Amino acid sequence: MKLRVVNVVGARPNFMKIAPLMPEYRKHPADFEPVLVHTGQHYDDNMSQQFFEQLHLPEPDVYLGVGSGTHSEQTAKVMVELEKFLTKTPADLVVVVGDVNSTMAAAIVAAKLCVPVAHIEAGLRSFDRTMPEEINRLVTDALADYCFTTSPDADENLRHEGVSRGKIFFVGNVMIDTLLQLKEAGLKSDVRRRLRLDGEFGFVTLHRPSNVDSKETLAEILSALDVVQKKLPLVFPAHPRTVNRLKQFGYWDELQRWENLRLVEPIGYLDSLCLMANAKLVLTDSGGMQEETTVLGTPCLTIRENTERPITITEGTNTLVGTSHAKIVAEARHILEGRGKTGRVPKFWDGRAAERIVQCLLEHRPKK
Repeated sequence: MKLRVVNVVGARPNFMKIAPLMPEYRKHPADFEPVLVHTGQHYDDNMSQQFFEQLHLPEPDVYLGVGSGTHSEQTAKVMVELEKFLTKTPADLVVVVGDVNSTMAAAIVAAKLCVPVAHIEAGLRSFDRTMPEEINRLVTDALADYCFTTSPDADENLRHEGVSRGKIFFVGNVMIDTLLQLKEAGLKSDVRRRLRLDGEFGFVTLHRPSNVDSKETLAEILSALDVVQKKLPLVFPAHPRTVNRLKQFGYWDELQRWENLRLVEPIGYLDSLCLMANAKLVLTDSGGMQEETTVLGTPCLTIRENTERPITITEGTNTLVGTSHAKIVAEARHILEGRGKTGRVPKFWDGRAAERIVQCLLEHRPKK
């Protein structure tokens, strides 16, 4: 009998993680009836629709249209709308990915309706509960019946929290499935020509509230970026939240005067992949880019005090630099002098994680 699997996405990182799973379900038409639900947590066209097209994701079967709001408002809207949907059209399994508000909201709704939950990218921990994502991760994993992990440290975290070994499945990294599938197309992007990047350059992303919502912290990071851009052109696709804060704090006009900074609107996945692959270094506070740069072999400086992806540091190309001007500049200088970190690709980051997940669901089918 077919399993009706409801796959919930809400924000840009979710799209990259669910994309390789959808075609895997279709390889087993007698076993799965996949349904794609987009909560609408990200609703900007550059950050949502464009990603669906580039990742070859099918149009969502259901669009909840929850939009923006505080963490509580957004979580509540997803819960209300998803409960309506699941009550009318019951599911055999709800699959959630990552750590955004939609992830936790969907897990709670499914658990209360006694629908099994599968969490893809389970067990990641920053051990910093001031991060909203950490709360989402903890709650989702506590409710999940299937915890699909990307690395051995994630398995360890789950076991430490009392999750049964029978619920933990080390399958690898679905986001790397997407990266490897689209790498060739990404490398063909003409984004460097469009941005007039003839030689070496750095790639910057910055969006976390802890970095951009504090005027002092943002000033410290920008002062470091100013030093770096004088030595290396920087491309900075600015997240809407970051743009708002830069303008609010009076930094926007100053950035326009930086000679070697290309401040641009949010870009699509293929352009981003091309820039990551060709950059001399990446400076970011993104979780996913720590993983992507590790696979691409690009040195990455993570502008955060902690990371839920320590394997990118112990095995990959990632270095945690915090928000200190001195540390960011010093590590960037190491890379520019040819002393950047080299790493290796972690186990199971091989493009077959989605295949392992589907095989696991076939072997450990949720009870109807």
